Amino acid sequence: MTDMPSSSLRYARQIRFSPLGESGQTKLGQSYAVVVGMGALGSVIAQHLVRCGVGRVRLIDRDIVEWSNLQRQMLYREDDVRGMLPKAEAAARYLRSVNGSVEIEPVVADVTSGNVSDLLAGADLIMDGTDNYTIRYLLNDYSVSSGIPWIYGGAVGASGVTMTIVPGQTPCYRCLYPEPPAVGTTDTCETAGVLPTIIDMIGSLQATEAIKWLSGNRDALHGTIVQLDVWRHSWFPVAVGRSRRADCPCCGERRFPFLDGSEEPVSSALCGRSSVQITPARPVKLELDQVAEAFQKIGPVTVNPFLLRLELTGGLSFLLFKDGRALVQGTEDPIKAKAVYAELMGY
Repeated sequence: MTDMPSSSLRYARQIRFSPLGESGQTKLGQSYAVVVGMGALGSVIAQHLVRCGVGRVRLIDRDIVEWSNLQRQMLYREDDVRGMLPKAEAAARYLRSVNGSVEIEPVVADVTSGNVSDLLAGADLIMDGTDNYTIRYLLNDYSVSSGIPWIYGGAVGASGVTMTIVPGQTPCYRCLYPEPPAVGTTDTCETAGVLPTIIDMIGSLQATEAIKWLSGNRDALHGTIVQLDVWRHSWFPVAVGRSRRADCPCCGERRFPFLDGSEEPVSSALCGRSSVQITPARPVKLELDQVAEAFQKIGPVTVNPFLLRLELTGGLSFLLFKDGRALVQGTEDPIKAKAVYAELMGY
């Protein structure tokens, strides 16, 4: 059996990159990053951080590996689907085979206002690999309240966006997006699809910013919100240095409603019905015909003046009401139901 190589050998090519060097590599090895969400973006981010030698990486995800993930989530294999492995555990197994010198900690959990502090405390950096607005606003609240920076990223269709948020130095997420969009008004990967190439690009930009931060090259952070579209071949960075708002509800007024749980969707299992109800934190008024049109790409849809029903794979059904409330039928697992709601509604 070959002994573990020295850092100077394993990381030789990036050490030769002068802005990083031996000093930067040493700092990476002493750093602790948390990746929240081990789907498509999280897979790209985690792989780069582990291969680059970040000393400790925690991987958090609530879901299991499914067939539809394999098109774009590069850490997973068909055997992971057959074995019904949680994404965090499957990712950790793969990444440990890539770099045994990194401490990799898988956590199978749903990040909520109740556990976010326990899951993220002590990190040098938080990486956003999530797929819904509720968690992003929660991460922003936690970041600002704790002073731990986070790197936002999102992608759907052929376009994506990313921004690095450093509390006290840059605008926070709510400086640019003060309030979440209404439930059901934005595209998701389920309704609009997604190309794997945009995932690679956004995740790699996020990972590069992480390497800059953790290696001490903080002056090299791009200082923009970057928007990409790989189909139209457009790259649109917008400087945000002057976008901090004194009246920002989060970093300006220091109010953290997502952290205290008042903005969190409520889930409840319905006794004897193999169903879970999801109620959004804010009331909405949906146009069910418009939602039904978007859902037609996913599965059979029926709609009446009161509700919409979408038939999903795996024996699941999704019943959506005008006020944004939904019943996920075919499961009694609130975490599974929340994942379905997030995939379809963006929350």
